[in-house]
Amino acid sequence: MQRIYQTPITSAIPPNSKVVKHDQKSNTNFKEVLRNQVHNQELRVSKHANSRLAERNITIDQMTWDRINEKLSEAKQKGIKDSLVLVGDAALVVNADNHTVITAMNRHEASEHIFTNINGAIVMN
Repeated sequence: MQRIYQTPITSAIPPNSKVVKHDQKSNTNFKEVLRNQVHNQELRVSKHANSRLAERNITIDQMTWDRINEKLSEAKQKGIKDSLVLVGDAALVVNADNHTVITAMNRHEASEHIFTNINGAIVMN
């Protein structure tokens, strides 16, 4: 039995022999970008919550929505998953992980309601 030697398949491009060094500055930049992405996540309103806001004639101005979004980011950093947000004449249940308002009611309804499956509250004036 005769063995035939076959040359290995190689690339015409030489391998990159440079060693890439990761400095602390590049890691910090990545952390800052990631933190900004988390903080700048848009607050969404679920279909259910949107219909509840309309049914109950609850209006929330854009400045208040922005404040809720900021506080929600802070709550998420503290480990809160689902939060009760009391603002003006509204009570909102918000999922902090995906920045989504789950349901909404006016403060009068909220005063007679038991909230379950929340692990934090945000009270805003």
